[in-house]
Amino acid sequence: MKKRRLEIAVLSDVHLGSYACHAEELLTYLSSIDPKILILNGDILDTRKMRNNYFPPSHLKVIKKVFSLASKGTEVHFITGNHDETFRKIDGLYMGAIKVSNRLTLKLNGKNTLFFHGDIFDFSFHLTHWLLKFGSFGFDSLLKLSKLKTNSLRLIGKKNSPFSYLESALGERDSEQISLFEQNVAKMAINQHYDHIVCGHSHFPNKRIIETAKGECLYLNSGDWVEHMTALEYSFKRWKIYRYENDKLTSFYMDEELKSMDINELITTLTHRKSKETQKRVKVITAISNSLKPLSKYLLDVLLFFLCRQIFDVYNWYRLPR
Repeated sequence: MKKRRLEIAVLSDVHLGSYACHAEELLTYLSSIDPKILILNGDILDTRKMRNNYFPPSHLKVIKKVFSLASKGTEVHFITGNHDETFRKIDGLYMGAIKVSNRLTLKLNGKNTLFFHGDIFDFSFHLTHWLLKFGSFGFDSLLKLSKLKTNSLRLIGKKNSPFSYLESALGERDSEQISLFEQNVAKMAINQHYDHIVCGHSHFPNKRIIETAKGECLYLNSGDWVEHMTALEYSFKRWKIYRYENDKLTSFYMDEELKSMDINELITTLTHRKSKETQKRVKVITAISNSLKPLSKYLLDVLLFFLCRQIFDVYNWYRLPR
C-alpha cells in the first residue's frame, strides 16, 4: 500500500530502552509514512533506563528504520531531551545523515516555528524567561541548570518536576501542572516572536491557540509513545495530531521485513553496506593486479637483462690486464 506523504512528522518521548516503550507500534507508524522532514523532539532514547541492559530487537529496529528513512532522503533532526541529554554535548553535529541539535527553528508557510523538548521549563517561568533573553547562551544555560537540578534531586532520592518519567508512564499527571507548562511555553514563544511552538516533555498531546496580552501562538505537543502513541503531522499548511489507536489502516503498513528480522539479521543488515563496499574494493584491487601481470613480467625481463649486463661488465673488468 502506498505510504502517506507528509511534509513534517514530529515524534517525542519514545523512551527507547525502557519497558514502557511501544516500539512495535512506532515501527508500524514509521513504515506507513514518507515524510520530507522527520523531527525527533527529545527523549527518543532513555539513556537512564538503558543502564539496566534492556534494549530489545524491536527497539533496535526503530533506530534502523530512522536511519533507513534518512538514507532515502528524509531530512532527520534529532533534538535532545532530558532523558537523552548525553547528546547535548554534540549540538550541531551529524550522526551520519541525522543532525543533532538542542532546538530547531523553521519557517513554515510564513510562520516562525520553534521545536524544542521543553524540559527547560522545569524551572520557574521567571527564571526561564529571563535567561532566554540572552539567546543561545541563555538556552544552553537552562539546559545545564536542568541537568544540575535533576542530578541534585537524584542524590537526595527525589524526582524532578513537573513531569517525572514514572508519573508520565503511569498516566498520573497533574492537569494543573500541564496547563501551567503549556501557558509558560506559549508565553515564551510569544515573547520570542514565534508563531508556532512545538514541544514534548509533558507526554500530553495537544494542539491549541494560547493568547496573552502580547499576542497569541499555536501550541503543539506531540505526546509520547509510552502511553498515548501519538505524533504531530504537518501537511497542506496545517498541523494535526496523529493517534495510533484511531488509525484503521496500520495493519496494512506493517513492515514485514523488519518485523520478522531477528537481532542477527538486523546486525547483518546494518553491516551489509560496509561489506559491499569492502567486496567492491577487493574486486578493484584484483582487477588492477591482473592488469599489471603482463607489465610485471615485462619489467622482470628488463631487470634480468640489465642484471646480466652488469655481471658481464664486471667479468670483463676483471679480465683486463693489470
